[in-house]
Amino acid sequence: MPQDDKLAVSSLVAYYITERGPVRAVDGVNFVLKKNESLGIVGESACGKSTLGSALMRSMQAPGKIVGGSVMLLGEDVIKLADKEFGSRVRWKKIAMVFQGAMNALDPVYTVSSQLKEVLKEHGYQGDFDNKVAESMSQVELDQSVGARYPHELSGGMKQRVVIAMALLLEPELLIADEPTTALDVLVQAQIIALLKKLHEEKNLTVILITHDLALVSQIAQKIAIMYAGQLVEIGSAEEVYNAPKHPYTQALIAAVPRLRSPEKSIPFIPGSPPSLLDPPKGCRFYARCPHAMEVCKSDPPEFPTKTGYVRCFLYDPTLKKTAS
Repeated sequence: MPQDDKLAVSSLVAYYITERGPVRAVDGVNFVLKKNESLGIVGESACGKSTLGSALMRSMQAPGKIVGGSVMLLGEDVIKLADKEFGSRVRWKKIAMVFQGAMNALDPVYTVSSQLKEVLKEHGYQGDFDNKVAESMSQVELDQSVGARYPHELSGGMKQRVVIAMALLLEPELLIADEPTTALDVLVQAQIIALLKKLHEEKNLTVILITHDLALVSQIAQKIAIMYAGQLVEIGSAEEVYNAPKHPYTQALIAAVPRLRSPEKSIPFIPGSPPSLLDPPKGCRFYARCPHAMEVCKSDPPEFPTKTGYVRCFLYDPTLKKTAS
């Protein structure tokens, strides 16, 4: 693993084991994040984004299970660690996560300060609890008086800031934020994204933002990964993905983003529905919805390199282009 790589995910597979068979929520995911990079993972609902975040955090609940692959964090495969060792040495100290809807998980009968101190206590923090809590609250731009209040006394945006402060208490190097702006109004969404961007830049924090909103992720992500039906179908620099999208699914997603000055009165949409992850089709999983589908697409496409990443689509197979010419 190169020294400037902070996170390298290789062939990661995570399923939900059910009586009807495995739900292939994460099925062979590969990507690399360098130090201080920010990554946005984008896709439709139920495409596996949140499961990917939980798998990286090793927090999948039954019947969820990591089936295979590796997650190299700072040169160490954390998938191979025993649960106790991962919990005591890695979780929240090297990698932390703001879960979807996490602001609703604050305990209503305890003050904000007492809940933050409980995290420090559980992880054996040796310093001054009051100073550490005050420092963490300041990082997320909350007044110290908020610590004495109860969750029901806070707005949605303030609660989300508290949750982010909690995730940063033990100074992790990698923060995963899963839909951190859900249920917040537009102005507060912008504030939360601006806060994450500030933390990324000022604390050299590596950030993974999981969202379905392409417009939102453009404000913070240096790299974009597009997820469809449990697989990453395209990954590259934000500039390349937005300005020169390769995969037909990425192209359709970007085309569906509303534009204020567009002369078009209707918004393009992708016909059909994503396949069931209980029984995904062989080959390209976008095949049934793709306007460029070819017979070869019934085979599983490999990752074809692009300028800044890769795309899983036979349209970019150089051997097929040579054959066609």
